[in-house]
Amino acid sequence: MPGFAQLLDRLIYTPSRNGKLRLLADFFRGTPDPDRGWALAAITGTLELTSAKPALVRELVAERCDPVLFGWSYDYVGDLAETVALIWPERPGANRAPDLAEVIEALNAASRREVPQLLERWLDTLDATGRWGLLKLITGGLRVGVSARLAKTALADFGGREVAEIEELWHGLEPPYESLFAWLEGQGPIPDLDLAAAFRPMMLANPLEDREIDALPVADYCAEWKWDGIRVQLVGRGGQRRLFSRTGDDIGRAFPDILETIDYDAVLDGELLVVRDGEVAPFNDLQQRLGRKTVSAKMLQSYPAHLRVYDLLFEGQEDLRGLPFLERRRRLEDWVARTRPARLDLSDLLTFETLAELKALRETARENAIEGLMLKRADSPYLAGRPKGPWYKWKRDALLLDCVLMYAQRGHGKRSSYYSDYTFGAWRHDEAGGEELVPVGKAYFGFTDEELRQLDKWVRDHTTDRFGPVRAVEPGLVLEVAFDAVHPSTRHKSGLAMRFPRISRIRWDKPVEEADRVETLAGLV
Repeated sequence: MPGFAQLLDRLIYTPSRNGKLRLLADFFRGTPDPDRGWALAAITGTLELTSAKPALVRELVAERCDPVLFGWSYDYVGDLAETVALIWPERPGANRAPDLAEVIEALNAASRREVPQLLERWLDTLDATGRWGLLKLITGGLRVGVSARLAKTALADFGGREVAEIEELWHGLEPPYESLFAWLEGQGPIPDLDLAAAFRPMMLANPLEDREIDALPVADYCAEWKWDGIRVQLVGRGGQRRLFSRTGDDIGRAFPDILETIDYDAVLDGELLVVRDGEVAPFNDLQQRLGRKTVSAKMLQSYPAHLRVYDLLFEGQEDLRGLPFLERRRRLEDWVARTRPARLDLSDLLTFETLAELKALRETARENAIEGLMLKRADSPYLAGRPKGPWYKWKRDALLLDCVLMYAQRGHGKRSSYYSDYTFGAWRHDEAGGEELVPVGKAYFGFTDEELRQLDKWVRDHTTDRFGPVRAVEPGLVLEVAFDAVHPSTRHKSGLAMRFPRISRIRWDKPVEEADRVETLAGLV
């Protein structure tokens, strides 16, 4: 456990990608099984520990420390694990520091009544860094700046393999990954897995930057609409049916209406949408079904799922990923015409000859409720990850609204000492005929480190109330917020929800009375 905690601590304070890769590879090299496998599972989000909740941690620390002192400390620090790690009274020599595997195995085997005693014993014997790592582990809040993809890249560096090889195996493996590490170290064969219906790593697009647009050789590219759904992979192999998200999560249980149409052997790449009478519904409609374990008959009827396909990765047993995009596209068109699958259609290729025509197409995206364009090199094979150059996403320009800062919350990791998560609102008439602010969105990026320090100071100087790590502030600061779209929402007091909001500019100069109104936002739905 101490070694894992030290790894997390060093990852947080290592900003460079290459530095994080070295730390991970060195950890895999110097840590025995099964600890390194459990660490990998925790970092990649495949470890589930459900027996210890944040409420239990608060109860434990309240028994050991003055509750008022803890409350003040938590309000100042803003992070539960860090606060408890620092304030917990040490008992040196009380017990032996546990291994990571020991912690996970004990928690998985313990009853709910036994968990508090286990945590108390471990917290007593670990130092502050160890306590922090333990609490981050059990509450699932690592946030150390390492994506699952980066961890797999570190595995590839460690084992001298291609990351695509590891991606191909990943979703057939289970923690603590001992067969994977044995193969990477040359101590065993490649893991023997049934990959017939496994997830295949997706090819992703890079954003097209403004400086790149005019130099783009458009004659080499094909264009499609960028639909506002979620990217999925549909697999029908050997009688098995699977629907995967872009990260490889099996989401088929939420979309049985899609799975039941699979009576073919193929692997398809496309966009999952809600479609009614041939029209794509807003993303908010699709959200009603995401993450559900069961879906009612009423929901199936109200939010009918549909797949708009982009690519054909496997046809029967034939792997098509090495073919050029246009050849795969021709195969896909032939396959759809021949198979005629239900709840599935093709994403059209758009016609253009010049960059000016391509720009004109993009200008029509918003009025047609489309996110933008996808540009794909005609000769590009289907490569795992995000290679630079073959595929681009060229999104429509963002919408802008001037909003008033209402609440600020502590961040996580390196930002745990700053108020970096901002809730902002717009004006509307209240029931008494006056003016009130109502929340319309929340954002935690879009500003520089220097602007973060300025915002944090402003929040501290203008706080009117406190709710744990959250502060209410007086209505005195306008933020220009960029967002992609707005949808009706019953979850928000304003009745509206922004999609992908981010801070575009801090309007230090603008009076709050001149900020935008809810009616303006509603007009953008």
